[in-house]
Amino acid sequence: MPATLDPLPDLSVLDVHALRDLVLCQHEQLRSRETEIENLKLLVIKLKRMQFGRKSEKLDRQIAQLELGLEDLEATPCTVPTTSTFAVPDTVPNKPARRPLPQSLPRVTKTHAPKQDACPECGGSLRPFGEDVSEMLEYVPGHFEVIRLVRPKLTCLACERIVQAPAPSRPIDRGLAGPGLLAHVLVSKYADHLPLYRQSEIYEREGLELDRSTLAGWVGGASEALAPLVEQLRRYVMSAGKLHGDDTPVPVLAPGTGKTKTGRLWTYVRDDRPAGSEEAPAVWFAYSPDRKGEHPEHHLRAFHGFLQADGYAGFNHIYEKGAIQEAGCWAHVRRKFFDLQQAHASPIAAEAIARIGQLYGIEAEIRGRSPGERREVRQARAGPLLDSLHHWLQATLGQLSKKSELAVAIRYALGRWTALTRYCDDGALEIDNNAAERAIRAVALGRKNYLFAGSDSGGERAAAIYSLVGSAKLNDLDPEAYLREVLERIADHPINRIAELLPWNITPC
Repeated sequence: MPATLDPLPDLSVLDVHALRDLVLCQHEQLRSRETEIENLKLLVIKLKRMQFGRKSEKLDRQIAQLELGLEDLEATPCTVPTTSTFAVPDTVPNKPARRPLPQSLPRVTKTHAPKQDACPECGGSLRPFGEDVSEMLEYVPGHFEVIRLVRPKLTCLACERIVQAPAPSRPIDRGLAGPGLLAHVLVSKYADHLPLYRQSEIYEREGLELDRSTLAGWVGGASEALAPLVEQLRRYVMSAGKLHGDDTPVPVLAPGTGKTKTGRLWTYVRDDRPAGSEEAPAVWFAYSPDRKGEHPEHHLRAFHGFLQADGYAGFNHIYEKGAIQEAGCWAHVRRKFFDLQQAHASPIAAEAIARIGQLYGIEAEIRGRSPGERREVRQARAGPLLDSLHHWLQATLGQLSKKSELAVAIRYALGRWTALTRYCDDGALEIDNNAAERAIRAVALGRKNYLFAGSDSGGERAAAIYSLVGSAKLNDLDPEAYLREVLERIADHPINRIAELLPWNITPC
């Protein structure tokens, strides 16, 4: 039977104090019931996990503690407090002090002396007056070092004015991490798929106590500093006449629930090198908390041209507006037949794979040629193959059960035939959407390691860094060296010239 509250006595015979005690007792009972409900919910989660999912030793230990707490609640009767007490902390917790950097680390001193040779006030001679020294932790591939930023103070012999060079800019204002260390943390997480807690353990072996929360703060600060560059990258990607688009799920921690929800990372790739273009390739990622069609519609609001993507229904509303035309992906079609061939050794699926393979053979021969040449070859050689494939698919479909998996695969191809064959008449288009799938592969690999993003803002930060890392790779740059260079310069770089820091424009200092 469900638990119920104690029945109310006759209120007419109770005085004010008795009523107050009764209310307090009922309040305590309610709180006890709420706690019990929450604990029982967690026990249900445990049972579900034991039956259907992975077991986590850490979580099981928490469940055991909750079980003990539940037993205490059941054994403790409700008592009415005689007086109301409120726990007041004796002292307000202070802000954690920054730990000093280990003295064992090598130190490199960089002196920033004033540019003036004489007092700017009166022209008098300058003499040493002291100095300000601050430290910045830096990472040089293979080891850590501490950069000592020394700023000598000079004072005028005549008027005693103090002259000192301004403090050099840092990627994160007043931050401890140098640009090289920030780049290393970012690339380790988003390119090498090393979660922050594992990085923290690695740094601890080097004698550095860098908590995961500290590293997370650095990631947030760096992504904020890089935001103008990511926006410039987005504009460049969206100015193309053809894009590759795709998305992938990303587990995201839902605040206050202890559970994860499914967010999405969307990728848009600009890469016309297979069509002989010399324009730089680039990729832009965007995060959304769900997969509603309104998100790609917002992402592509400034884009006009062809979008090569899979058959996601959320794109349909975009195509209906007319500014964006759909270009299909033969890789998705082939994959459906390949799965059936692997599972059932289907001769029909094998025939479909062979026919699609002929189309890909033509593409391998013309990769890198101009759009005009590609269009001419496709119309002459791929056109007849596509017509033959279309007739064969229609004839085969009539011989199959409507509910069979082969029929589903064939209907998938026939239902998108106009989009799938559009590449034959436009040499700038590709036969598939593999450019987007290659870009999003890094997310799929990282997802296996770090399990989930901590929040929606964490997903947005991931999208920003994935954009820069992915674009650096597309331009054959070392992403860590690229980010180190950008973070070294971005704090002092004019915002109206931010495009100079894009991967294909940046020149080493």
